[in-house]
Amino acid sequence: MSRAGSVVAAIALGSVVAVSAPAQASVPADGSDGGCGKWTSSVVTTGAGMLENLEFDGSGSMVLSQSALIGPGALLKVAPDGTRTTLVGDVTGPGGLVARDGSVYFTTGNSTVSGLFGVADGSLRKVDVADGSVTTIADGLVMPNGLVPLDGNRFLTARTLTRPGLTVIDSDGTSSIVREDLGTVDGLARSGSTIYVTTTFDMVTAVHVLDAHDLGGPVRTITLPGFGPANMADDLTVGPDGALYVAFNAGGKVVRVDPDSGSSCEIASGLPFTSAVKFGAGPGWDPNSLYTTGFLGDVHRLERVAG
Repeated sequence: MSRAGSVVAAIALGSVVAVSAPAQASVPADGSDGGCGKWTSSVVTTGAGMLENLEFDGSGSMVLSQSALIGPGALLKVAPDGTRTTLVGDVTGPGGLVARDGSVYFTTGNSTVSGLFGVADGSLRKVDVADGSVTTIADGLVMPNGLVPLDGNRFLTARTLTRPGLTVIDSDGTSSIVREDLGTVDGLARSGSTIYVTTTFDMVTAVHVLDAHDLGGPVRTITLPGFGPANMADDLTVGPDGALYVAFNAGGKVVRVDPDSGSSCEIASGLPFTSAVKFGAGPGWDPNSLYTTGFLGDVHRLERVAG
């Protein structure tokens, strides 16, 4: 079972999501924009399978992590017109994605079984987007989920279940756990020397703020409204405005968070099982639009209305 399977199971047991609601800009009942401004939603592609994450390769394609409840998944490429092709097939439990220097780095083994039982069948790999060749960077990882780059060609990944924590992957392929005191960590994002980490199954939804150069050091925590398991915060990204944009998987929405004040507002709802968010990059993708993936196989584009 993929990592997505644990989320779906948890929702089935304890949460209710209106999966039939169409994606829409969120506007409070009083007609104001809630501080987020007004956003519109459009569909980029549908029917792409259970989508875990997304990244832009910088060459004109969106890359998707396609998971499966049973069996292998894949990395997919999506053109700006929504056309899909397979970049890497037969990938078990693909998770986080990072584009760098003509390659896309991706994790494997992001599965519920591996996380629950500590099975070290995960890896960090990279695919050359020009020729499709795949190289393994590190093996022996347990449920590597979120992924961000660190200095010195290193990476940071998150494990969500049983012994949730953060692991550093060094350039030589070795790895080490740096901390396990942040709750059920999931999504990771980096801006400058700051690392942002979401929690997904905790009673309170949190975004932890770490120093990329002192990962075991002091932590500042931003708490977000709502019951944690009903939100199930998943991946997050940093926008061009410096704000955080967080996918609420069970909540079926995207929330904008001011990383300084901790204030938040909802920019879109009716996006069931939203798993990841990222602003566009590269030819054909709007850098001011936020793109979302979800477990139902849809990719949406969220655009802020000017004015």
